[in-house]
Amino acid sequence: MKLDELIDIGQHSMKHESPIVRRKSRQIMVGNVPVGGDAPIAVQSMTNTNTLDVNATVGQVRALEEAGADIVRVSVPSMDAAEAFGKIREQVSVPLVADIHFDHKIALRVAELGVDCLRINPGNIGREDRVSAVISAARDRNIPIRIGVNAGSLEKELQRKYGEPTADALVESAMRHIDILDRHDFQDFKVSLKASEVFMTVAAYRNLAAQIEQPLHLGITEAGGFRSGTVKSSIGLGMLLMDGIGDTIRVSLAADPVQEVKVGYDILKSLRLRSRGINFIACPSCSRQNFDVIQTMNDLEARLEDVNTAMDVAIIGCIVNGPGEAKVADIGLTGGSPKNLFYMAGKPNQKLDNANLTDDLERLIREEVARRKEEEDAIIARSGN
Repeated sequence: MKLDELIDIGQHSMKHESPIVRRKSRQIMVGNVPVGGDAPIAVQSMTNTNTLDVNATVGQVRALEEAGADIVRVSVPSMDAAEAFGKIREQVSVPLVADIHFDHKIALRVAELGVDCLRINPGNIGREDRVSAVISAARDRNIPIRIGVNAGSLEKELQRKYGEPTADALVESAMRHIDILDRHDFQDFKVSLKASEVFMTVAAYRNLAAQIEQPLHLGITEAGGFRSGTVKSSIGLGMLLMDGIGDTIRVSLAADPVQEVKVGYDILKSLRLRSRGINFIACPSCSRQNFDVIQTMNDLEARLEDVNTAMDVAIIGCIVNGPGEAKVADIGLTGGSPKNLFYMAGKPNQKLDNANLTDDLERLIREEVARRKEEEDAIIARSGN
């Protein structure tokens, strides 16, 4: 990327608008969530409870929804799990994707029970009549299909052909499944091409994005634990999102699924593709700091996790960069002596001492959140009249 392009991107970012031009894709509906087209990029996660444990799974789905998940995937490996899925579906409102492999009867059953999307590879179902039955059930109930290609489960003939998983192998596998749907004139599907290797994943998505119009679900599969998986996912998904590729994302972490949702939003926030919750700008701290920046940030993040209002909050420990950051943030704090300077809407507002700093900041932030909520409600009320 040329220097002038980077400068232009930086200027756009300062205006809180993303310069990314998204790939045009066909829009499908996963429950009440639009995917593709001009819809916001959806954040998805997956339960890791035993699906047969309905109460535990419902609890986790609700926790994911509260964290902001737009779509939740549930593994359905058996007919018993399909019946449990039906009970789960009755108790939650977020759209659910059923993850199914090989057994077409499971797909037919969850279709009857109200599934919002089928994650099933047509080529793995078996005979043509079974494939046709699943596609017919999906068509009749307006249920989209997600083709999910994974480097760890490529077809044996492709493993023999390529010797090992490659980007080309992933794309060829996807196109085989897409061809089946094309033969049945079924176009309401999305595709994922996941590998644990970043470069392979990125190359595969870039290749397929140029060949089809359907939405793409992004993910670096089996990315790792919380820290390493977050880094790997941020790099891989960030490269694709910067290209305008991606309509839904999942950050696959060996961690609490709620963390997947939070990291997903943080990735989208960093690229100005979606805003949910507070975007903190904070210095790493040094000997110039006039308050404990790290402890303050840890406390604020923990206390304000429930805030969904999009807002930039700058927490800077000294006057070197503090005023500059505070002036372009919605709320800002600049470390000072004997007191710290608090900014609102880019202007100095009041001074805060260290004794009750975190309490004061939380109170002021929540007051601003409440004010914005009242404003939004008033606008909605006026538009309704």
